[in-house]
Amino acid sequence: MSFLKKTIGATALGGLMAAALLAGNVAHAQTAEFKSKQAGDIVIRARGIALVPDEDTYDDTLNTGEGHLNNDVVPEVDFSYFLTDNLALELIAATTKHDLTWQNPNLDAGSVRLLPPTLTLQYHFMPESRWSPYVGAGINYTFFYDSKPGQFNSVKYEDGFGYAFQAGFDYAISGPWSVNLDVKKIFLDTDISINNGANTSKAHLDPWVFGVGIGYRF
Repeated sequence: MSFLKKTIGATALGGLMAAALLAGNVAHAQTAEFKSKQAGDIVIRARGIALVPDEDTYDDTLNTGEGHLNNDVVPEVDFSYFLTDNLALELIAATTKHDLTWQNPNLDAGSVRLLPPTLTLQYHFMPESRWSPYVGAGINYTFFYDSKPGQFNSVKYEDGFGYAFQAGFDYAISGPWSVNLDVKKIFLDTDISINNGANTSKAHLDPWVFGVGIGYRF
């Protein structure tokens, strides 16, 4: 499935969720009391995300060909804690599955699952407003698991740290509910060992993460 179709699917899912929430609250939206974000608030969000690797992969051993990971769309849960009215910590949790293909020569390198917990420090520009844009930066640690070797005897990936940047906004709908749009760029490198180390590859995955969903503030 193409990235465009997957992104449209994730956006449509988030849009349907947001539309259902809006429909349920439209009668009260005009009169509901709006509470600005403040220190001590906790926000839990459910998003649909599209993880899109922006990879640069090359073979150290043969110096030929390159690898490509496909995109994936999954549900994601994240938690934010407001340290001050403007500063918040966000932790995201999701896992994705990707097929790896090696091109020139064309080979099936199986698949792998990624678990990339990411912690960012966000700055919210207008916590007192219904429309609340933010930017953030932080760290990521990616676990690679459930690797399938495809046409090879074995394919292993090295876990590792990366760093992340993000931008997005919350829009308060009614009471504690909000809709959210978020984009992250994660800079992540890994070493790929093929056939028990007979071939080794460097992979700069550097995925984009596009997310849309709803949030509830405590």
